[in-house]
Amino acid sequence: MSKQSIKRLSRQQLQEALQELGQPKFRAQQVYEWVYGKHAASFDEMTNLPKALRETLAESYELSFPEVAHKALSSDGTEKYVVRFADGACVETVGIPSANGQRLTVCFSTQAGCSMACSFCATGKQGLTRNLTCGEMVDQAALVGRQMGRRVTNVVAMGQGEPFANFDAVRAALEIMNDPKALGIAARQITVSTCGILSGIRRFSEIPEQFTLAVSLHSADQATRDKLMPSMAHQTLPALRQAIVSYTAKTNRRVTLEYILLAGENDSDAHLEALTEFARGLLCHVNLIPLNAVDGSSFKPSDHATVGKWVRALEKAGVQATVRRSKGGDIAGACGQLKNEMTAPYRP
Repeated sequence: MSKQSIKRLSRQQLQEALQELGQPKFRAQQVYEWVYGKHAASFDEMTNLPKALRETLAESYELSFPEVAHKALSSDGTEKYVVRFADGACVETVGIPSANGQRLTVCFSTQAGCSMACSFCATGKQGLTRNLTCGEMVDQAALVGRQMGRRVTNVVAMGQGEPFANFDAVRAALEIMNDPKALGIAARQITVSTCGILSGIRRFSEIPEQFTLAVSLHSADQATRDKLMPSMAHQTLPALRQAIVSYTAKTNRRVTLEYILLAGENDSDAHLEALTEFARGLLCHVNLIPLNAVDGSSFKPSDHATVGKWVRALEKAGVQATVRRSKGGDIAGACGQLKNEMTAPYRP
């Protein structure tokens, strides 16, 4: 029988597993810190545990740390990694340093591949391989921190996959990333981006931590959104808006509405008016995202004049709007480009 990865276990589950082995509570804390704080690659590294316990854990669980299958360095300092896990599954993870050097943001994946099939996204064309474990998500941030030699200050679940399609593991990963005994990242510096799965938004509103929610909207016109995001076509925009209203009422936390501007697809005056009406009165801000190039895609980015017009119109209507300045575009490491690419140039 194959062994289960210990990184499938949340902190609570790890405590329960050690309790079943007859171990005192402090042993669970020690194992937790080795796995999620020190990111041990083997049980032999856990030198403050009795040898018998280390042997028992090794007999019951698999423990490994992912490897870098490929690495690419952008001219803007962004680093993209193809991360390979023990079973061979790969994801892309991106490290984004701030210009002033004070922040390091990691864009991590929550699934290997993605089943959402958004028409403008490279990841969606790959399909879904499997969900990631909570530990595999934490490991991505730890790996980038090691590679770049800096403390990770921010994380965003905006890599491959739909986070709310893997909700329990994502929640466990966020809690571990937030834990001072692990990565110690402030809750408000942890962001989850979803296509807008209603049940996930409702569950996310129940989480006590001040994590940030971003919703990939991409059109406030139903027909256009259904075309761009076919997997969400069963869901109406009024239902999504109501879910956001309920979320903000319960949490008093602002939601980010993400909107990729696609020339001739979702950037007309009618689309602008629809977005304005959708966002008006919400506790939100709109993040406009110029399209990043994807090989083989027929979509084109909206021009600068259109982007500027949208920002001005939204702000005039009382809707806060910003333009995302994507990084890593020259190594296919920007929003919508992640596809386990191993051909981008590596410049050490």
